[in-house]
Amino acid sequence: MSEHIGAQFEPRGDAFSADHLYEGVRRRRMAAFVADYAIVLLLSVPTAVIVFLFGIVTLGLGWMLYAILLPAIAVVYIGTTMGSAAQATLGMRMAGLKLVRLDGARVDPMLAIVHGVVFWASNAVLTPFVLLVGLFTPRKQLLQDLLLGTVVIRNR
Repeated sequence: MSEHIGAQFEPRGDAFSADHLYEGVRRRRMAAFVADYAIVLLLSVPTAVIVFLFGIVTLGLGWMLYAILLPAIAVVYIGTTMGSAAQATLGMRMAGLKLVRLDGARVDPMLAIVHGVVFWASNAVLTPFVLLVGLFTPRKQLLQDLLLGTVVIRNR
């Protein structure tokens, strides 16, 4: 019984070894990032108006929410899109990409959020040079993919 439980967490390398799954992934990932960033910015406009009105009602105290506005919107966006059945943000869907786990399990909202947080944290600490990791990994994985056991593949 214990062998069966451990077996589900072993990477299934053969399922993700086809080269066509990774053709153009870096370029598509960059395009998806720009699209997702734009979507988060668009979502922040009505939310910023709500926070502004809330700040008036609370005599200015609500305006402190502006400090966490973009990160909060990004976390909800990533959790609800990448953590959905499509396993991709709207930008990733437009670029024909999806995030998959190497053990074959579905990407849940918490893993999607951690994936996004590790991405931003690694960029903040290690600068965007951390993106060079994708040039030296066979599956074009970035640091957060290597740490979390995920890979971004083409789905069309």
